[in-house]
Amino acid sequence: MIEKKRFNMIEQQIRTWDVLDELILATLKEMPRENYVAKEFQQLAFSDTEIPIGHEQTMLQPKQEARIVQSLALHKSDKVLHVGTGSGYVTALLAKLAATVHTIDVYPEFTEQAQLLHNRDKLHNVTYETGNGLLGSLEKAPFDVIIFSGSVKKEPLGLREQLAINGRLFFVEGDKPMMVAKIIKRTNEMQYETTNLFDCVIPSLKYDVAPSCFVF
Repeated sequence: MIEKKRFNMIEQQIRTWDVLDELILATLKEMPRENYVAKEFQQLAFSDTEIPIGHEQTMLQPKQEARIVQSLALHKSDKVLHVGTGSGYVTALLAKLAATVHTIDVYPEFTEQAQLLHNRDKLHNVTYETGNGLLGSLEKAPFDVIIFSGSVKKEPLGLREQLAINGRLFFVEGDKPMMVAKIIKRTNEMQYETTNLFDCVIPSLKYDVAPSCFVF
C-alpha cells in the first residue's frame, strides 16, 4: 500500500511538475519519505500538500522538494550547504546525491531529530548545526551547492561568495503570492550568472530564533 502511494506521488505529482531526471526519481523512490512525517500526519506523507513539523513550520510539497533538488544538478562529488533542515527529508535527498552535506536550522529539535532519522537511514555524510543559516558557514566554505529550503525576501548577502568556482546558490525570493526560484552560478572569482527557474510559493525561512549556535 505504501509503495503504491509512493508510486502515485512520483507519477502523478512529481513527473507532472517537470521532474524527469531518472536519478532524482530513483532517489525519491528509494528514500522513505514517510519516515520524516510525524505519526499523526502519516496519512498525508505522499499527499500534494505541506505537512506540519512543529514551530509553525512545514515540509514542502513533494513536487516542490523534487523540483528544487533537480534544479541543483548535483554531482556525487559535491559539497553542499543546506539551510533549513526542517524535517530532514530534503537533507536526506541531498545526502544520497552529493558527497557531503552540512545542514543548518535555528530549531535544535529539527537538527537533532534529523540526525536520528539519517542515522536510521544509514546516511553518514551529513553534519549538523543549530544557528543562523542566513550567514552560511564561512568555516566550511567553499561549497559546490548552497540551498535554502525556505523563502527569503532578497538574496542573502555574502552567500554567493561562499561558493566554489562553478558552485550554485539556490533560493526562492519574494513575498506571497509572488515568489521565484533562482539559481546563481559562480563562473569565476569575480563573476556570477543568475537564472530565474520557476514560480512557486514556499514558507519563509526562519533564521533569527536561536540566540546561539552549536555544531554536532
